[in-house]
Amino acid sequence: MSIRLASAVAAVAMSTSAALAASDDRLTTNAGEVAIHAIHHAALTLTFNGTTILVDPAPLGQNVDTAEFTALPAPALILITHEHGDHFNVPILQAVSGNATIVAPQSAFDKMPDDLKAKTKVMKNGDKLEVAGVPIEAVPAYNNSTDKQQYHPKGRDNGYVLTFGDKHVYIAGDTEDTPEMRALTGIDVAFLPMNLPYTMSVDQAADAVAAFKPKVVYPYHSRGTDVAAFKTKVGGAADVRILDWYPS
Repeated sequence: MSIRLASAVAAVAMSTSAALAASDDRLTTNAGEVAIHAIHHAALTLTFNGTTILVDPAPLGQNVDTAEFTALPAPALILITHEHGDHFNVPILQAVSGNATIVAPQSAFDKMPDDLKAKTKVMKNGDKLEVAGVPIEAVPAYNNSTDKQQYHPKGRDNGYVLTFGDKHVYIAGDTEDTPEMRALTGIDVAFLPMNLPYTMSVDQAADAVAAFKPKVVYPYHSRGTDVAAFKTKVGGAADVRILDWYPS
C-alpha cells in the first residue's frame, strides 16, 4: 500500500470513528464512561475504557453488508442473543470477530462453522462469565403468551446483563415481559424490544418498565412500533431515550 493510499484509509477510519463518537449516547459509571452506539434494529456497540462490545451483528433486511460492521472499532467481545437472521449472521461474524470472544446460546453455537465455534463460549440462562473484564449474566428471553411461544421458546435464547463499574446494562434480546424480566433489580440501562407478534407490545413493555424500574430505557427491535407512545406510557417511571435504529 502506498503512503498516500494508507493515509487516505487512515483518514476515512478516523472520520468514521469521529462520526460514531459524536452520535454516541453515554452512561457514566464509577469506572469510566460507556459509549452506546445504535447500529440498527438489534445491533449495537457498547464501548467501555477502550473495550468494544458488539451485540447481535446482523443485516437490516436481506442484503448482507459486512462493511458497515468492519468500519466500527474492533470488538473484544461479541454477544449473540439467539440464532434468528436479524440477530445472527455467519459472514458478518467471520468478517468482524478477529480476536474477539463470542458469547452465544447453544442453539446459535450449533449453527456456526468451526472457525467461529473456536472463538465462542456458550452460555445458558443463569450462567455467569467474565470476558474482556466485563461480567456477564445470561438471563431468560422467551415468549410467554400461549400463541407466541413458537417464536422464542423458553430456555433457548439469552438476554444479557452486563456490569460496568457500578452500573448494570440489560440487553433483553427477543422476549416478552416475562416474570424473570419483571424480577430484575438494579438495572441502570435497559434495551427493550417491542414489535408484534414476535416480542412485546408497547403496553407490555411499559408495564415491564413499571415492574423492574430501569433508570434509562432504549426501545429497540421496534420497526413499525410507535415508540413515542411507549415513552408517553412510561411517563416518569424511566428516562426513555429514542435512538435511530432504522436509518433511511
